[in-house]
Parts: sequence; C-alpha cells; structure tokens
Amino acid sequence: MTDSTTSPKTYKHALLMFSKPPIPGLVKTRLTHEHGGVLTPEEAAGLFHCALFDVMELCITAVAQLQEEDAAALAADPGAPRHEYHFFISSTPEKNRDKIREVFEEAGEWPVEFTYIVDKGENFDVHFDSAFEQIWEEGFDSILSVGGDIPMLPLSHVTSGFRWLQYFLETSPTGGLVQAPCQECGVSLIGWTHNAKMDHQEVYYNMTGRPALDAYVQKCTDAGVPMASLTPVADIDDLQDLAHAVSLARSAEYTQQFQPDFYVPRRFLNWVNWRGIRVGTPPNEDRDSREGIDV
Repeated sequence: MTDSTTSPKTYKHALLMFSKPPIPGLVKTRLTHEHGGVLTPEEAAGLFHCALFDVMELCITAVAQLQEEDAAALAADPGAPRHEYHFFISSTPEKNRDKIREVFEEAGEWPVEFTYIVDKGENFDVHFDSAFEQIWEEGFDSILSVGGDIPMLPLSHVTSGFRWLQYFLETSPTGGLVQAPCQECGVSLIGWTHNAKMDHQEVYYNMTGRPALDAYVQKCTDAGVPMASLTPVADIDDLQDLAHAVSLARSAEYTQQFQPDFYVPRRFLNWVNWRGIRVGTPPNEDRDSREGIDV
C-alpha cells in the first residue's frame, strides 16, 4: 500500500470519437443508390445516426465500468492511482462541429459531458494528429479513439483498451499503443499514451500503398513502442459490411438472453428491423463439396 502521506497519481484519459454529423449525402454514401447501394441518402444518414449513438452509449457504459473498478481499487488502497475519463467528439469543418453538437443535444441529456473539437488539415493524417494534439495540450495521459460507424464494437474493447493504456503508462518508459483492426487492413480503434513517440503521418495518406495497420506497426517498431492488439471490428462502409453488421447484431440480440452483459446496438438493430432489411446469401447446392476443389 502506498504511504498515506503521498498524494496518489492521477491519470487523465480521453475517449475520442471522430465523426461527421449524420447529414444526408455526407455520411455512408457507398450505401446509397448513387454508388451501387440500396439506401437513399436520407436512409444512409438515419442508419449512421443510430450507429453513432449506439457506439457512444457503449463507450459511456464501458467507462462507467472502469470508474466502478477504480473506485473499488481506491477503497482498498487510498494511495492507488486515480483515473479520470473525459469524452471528446471531433468533426470538421467548424459548421459540422456545431451540427454534431446539435444532434447530440437534441437527443436529450447524456450521463457525461462532451467536449466538441474541430480537427484541421490537408489530409486524413493531419486531421487525426490535429485532434490528438488538442487533447495532449490539455494535459491528458492517454487517448483512445473510435469511429461512429462500428455498432458491433465490443464493450470489452473499450475497457481493455484503457486498461492496456494504463498498464503502459505505469510500466513502459516508451509508453504504448492499443489497436483493433478493421476488415480492410486498417483500424477501428486506435490509441496511445502521451509519452509514445507516435503520430498518424503516412498512415492513411501515403504514396506507397502500405495498409494503415502495417504503418502503425512499423511506427511502433521504429520507436520501440509496445503494442496491444484487440480482435478485429468491422466498420460499415459498403453493403457487405452492412450485411455483416446486421447478422452480428441479430446474433447479439439472441445471445444477450444467456450473456446479459453482451452489448446489443439497439438503435441500429431497431432501424434495420424497421426498414425490413434481411441478409441473404446464394443457395449452396453442393451435396459434398469436401470431395472436390474448395472454391
């Protein structure tokens, strides 16, 4: 136990959500008729609106669990490290920041306070660094970032992500990074500690064709920064992604009967059911394909 005369260390952690406001024609355009999809721009925006709120609700729930664990640790040892969690929502340009603030405020009262920021720059990498730098300037010790289009993000990814960042803060002189891959060699969740020599440069905007996940791994390798990897989480960009998410959401709804702590993206699933969306695959007429060539 820490000496009671010693002030416990306080760590500040940021949950950062990157998101556009759910405006028709601005979000999930690859799901629309114009780009080979099946939704109107209004429907695509409505689907994203539901997913956005589900992801934020999940993050709030996960952080509440972490706060309960922290309170229990402090009760057992008043000298244990303290952890604060703050929520940031980053959009661009400024008019979109104001619009997404309006969207969240119109939804009613949330159990946490959001700080709305504007990320700026000439490409994706600079925009991401812009948001991170604004938070570092406020004295935060770690940042865990997610997008609003991953309704099947496991709640445990947020709790595990912050636990890994806390571990790296306390044990690694070079800090640490945590990530969860997406389905296209990128990441659905990414974050690191303030002392990790990391940035987003040449990750998304690069001239070599190197995948984003590979770029983060190389950065960690070059800087000697340890990495924690969580299981992949698919975002929703096209129809195949949407079908995958719908099947997973319906599976989660049934599973929750037996695993009560299993998170179900209710808004997303209710929207899908309201629209009557069904997932189908081509009939499989192979009686015994194991005797032939696997195709």
